[in-house]
Amino acid sequence: MLIVKVLKPLVSTNRIPDFEHKHLQVVLDGSTKKVAVDAVGAKPGDWVICVSSSAAREAAGSKSYPSDLTIVGIIDHWEADAPKSSSSPSAPAASKPSPSPKPGDGA
Repeated sequence: MLIVKVLKPLVSTNRIPDFEHKHLQVVLDGSTKKVAVDAVGAKPGDWVICVSSSAAREAAGSKSYPSDLTIVGIIDHWEADAPKSSSSPSAPAASKPSPSPKPGDGA
């Protein structure tokens, strides 16, 4: 299962009859846009749960349904993780250099 965000509906008037009248949604999976069959009536901005592979076909209506990603649930509350910063963690502070020996210290 995947957690993705619905971006917008996808309208496709020319499609195979097996698609029936199922709605399609453009969803965002990380930085990748995908198309999912919408089995639950999600709206743009919703965070949703998707299934893929044979589970997607069954969730869309039948094992022969031509889908490899289907929205099966709308999440009531979800806060996306903050984007990870691409910079590396700050290096530890350098230790103070030891003082130079003074003349006559015997060093």
